[in-house]
Amino acid sequence: VINEEMLRKAVEEQGPQGRAGRIAKEGGIQYDEVIQLRLEYKILQIDHLWEFTSLTKLQLNNNSIEKIQGLEKLTNLLWLLSFNKIKMIEGLEALVKLQTLSLSNNQIPAIEKMDTLEHLEILSLGENVISQIDNVIYLRRFKNLRSLNLARNPICQETNYKIFVVAYLPDLVYLDFRLVDEQTNELKEKRAMEAQKITEQELQLHKDAFVEYLNGPQLFDSMFADDAEESRLASLPGVPKLLETYPCLLIHYQTELVALCMQIFETGLIQHAERKNEGDSFFTCCREAVSDNQQRAAQIVTDFEESRRQVMAEMQKITDPELLEAQRDNYSEKISQLSDTLMTLELQLVDQLEDVFKEFERNISDMVGAFIENVQGIYPLTALPVQSHFAQCRELEKHYHEKLQEIALATLEKMARNELEEDMPEDMHLLLVDKDTVVKAVSASHDTHQLKIDNREDELMTRINSWMSAMMKSVQDEEVTRNRKRISEIRNYLEYVRNQLDEIILP
Repeated sequence: VINEEMLRKAVEEQGPQGRAGRIAKEGGIQYDEVIQLRLEYKILQIDHLWEFTSLTKLQLNNNSIEKIQGLEKLTNLLWLLSFNKIKMIEGLEALVKLQTLSLSNNQIPAIEKMDTLEHLEILSLGENVISQIDNVIYLRRFKNLRSLNLARNPICQETNYKIFVVAYLPDLVYLDFRLVDEQTNELKEKRAMEAQKITEQELQLHKDAFVEYLNGPQLFDSMFADDAEESRLASLPGVPKLLETYPCLLIHYQTELVALCMQIFETGLIQHAERKNEGDSFFTCCREAVSDNQQRAAQIVTDFEESRRQVMAEMQKITDPELLEAQRDNYSEKISQLSDTLMTLELQLVDQLEDVFKEFERNISDMVGAFIENVQGIYPLTALPVQSHFAQCRELEKHYHEKLQEIALATLEKMARNELEEDMPEDMHLLLVDKDTVVKAVSASHDTHQLKIDNREDELMTRINSWMSAMMKSVQDEEVTRNRKRISEIRNYLEYVRNQLDEIILP
């Protein structure tokens, strides 16, 4: 254990030598003036360091220390170096100025408990037993970290170890004592591009669900960003307290408005998935119906072709004009029958697809209607068992508007009676001229907020209805195109076989 004699001896040996050292020794050793200290005496426990309050560098290498402790008073410490038997990172909370921390060659399994080390620039944890590569993410909080050593830890065996570390710690200059090279930067850029692609794909999914930017405070922020009266009204006596207590105006995701937006967002994603599943089922059903119809038609044509080649060969051998004419008439009738069969088959497919389309259109319309009803508020609020989401947003805004107007008018009355305890800026005096001016300002603010909610609701409804109309038109157009193409194919084939028949000349 570190004791008084050990500390005195270490300070003397590491302090000034010669005449300066003798003078320092005669004047007495002042531990609170020592800047650097190195203790390498097979120490088992850190102790008796509380007087070294000016210490900036402490080296505890090559000891047998198993626990970090006794450093609470060393708040000026910038460097801490230790090669020991430490099994856990702990006891560093007070070292808020620490810039360099070396805990290499220990038995540490996890990177943790360093939250207060905001100035950390160099961290060495090489030759420990850190095995979870995700543990590196913990280090993202250290904005000044430029050098990191994790060499000879189990995580270094991970295939993407280097890529992972650099991707999550993009400001690193050195990793495992090596400069983060161009190759790593390229890998980092690739990772960033992949992350950007994922972000863009997520945004596209949100747009496809018509709920982009509703998974956060964006709607709320836009309401106040475009509110010209907000800053003046927010300065009214009593309003700051309202802003603290009124849940709609809290900046965290737990606020009521943000929570409602999140409900719309989550509902939108669920509804989008259901619509997609319905669409996938519809198109699969259509493809299967068309494929089955095509196979049946192809088999009919194949059978006819076999018969046609045989009949054509036989007619080539006939020399009797009357018999040949009869065979031609008979074969012409078979062509007409083939035409009827193929056209009937196509008509059956058209009817089948039309029935499937009508059911699909009805299902999608019901889904879209349910989604709109859920978020729009098309019924009176008193008639709804559960208010729709945008209706609740408007209700929150209405409540805020009423409270704000109440405070503004009360402030106006206090001002008229000279009862205001605090001075107000000039623009506030211009606002509190009379009741009409106050009401007009509050109403303008309310209208701005209400318009934002209404516009976002209208945008959602317009886009989802446009999507539904466009999709139904696209399905119908594609079916018309398919049908016309199929009719053309049938007619071209029939024309071909008729031409073949016409080429047989009567003797």
